[in-house]
Amino acid sequence: MPRSLPLLVLLLSSLPLLADDSERLREANFPAQYALDRTQLELKNQSVLTYLWTDAYAAALYTAPRISPRQALAARHSKRLELYYFRDIDREDVIKAAWRILRRQQDSDSLRRLQLELDALHTNFRDIRRGDRYALNYAAGSGLNLERNGETVFFSRNTELADAYLGIWLAPDGLSDTLRNRLLAD
Repeated sequence: MPRSLPLLVLLLSSLPLLADDSERLREANFPAQYALDRTQLELKNQSVLTYLWTDAYAAALYTAPRISPRQALAARHSKRLELYYFRDIDREDVIKAAWRILRRQQDSDSLRRLQLELDALHTNFRDIRRGDRYALNYAAGSGLNLERNGETVFFSRNTELADAYLGIWLAPDGLSDTLRNRLLAD
């Protein structure tokens, strides 16, 4: 019994950090629709990423009406992935995590082709503060842009880059299978 006491204390002390997902999603306050170029996207799914008992961020996936999340991922359909952060995160930690996942998901030739644009994308990251919003928008026929707190800070027409970077969250072997499955649910 005495050996389990520290574990019980740790678990009970972390309970205030664990907010109900519905509370966190209300805090994120994702709009029901988003206009991307000339396409009206609608909120399909949203979820909270919890890491080490702490809610890191809420994620929302938008696609065009009548386009399921899986259809949007499989083809060149417009889509938006928006993240609302609950915690401060150092930009270097975000970049390291992105590279770790990209190396797991992509072959070395693909990473070599994408290296310059990935570096350019990453130079636009800043230290994340609680309440920040980042979004990746892919507009069919136009390209990928990165938004930070509503301001576009990066743009590329490279569809391979769009697939690879959105894949961090939406492709197999990404950041979180649970998050991916929730975002891509029909």
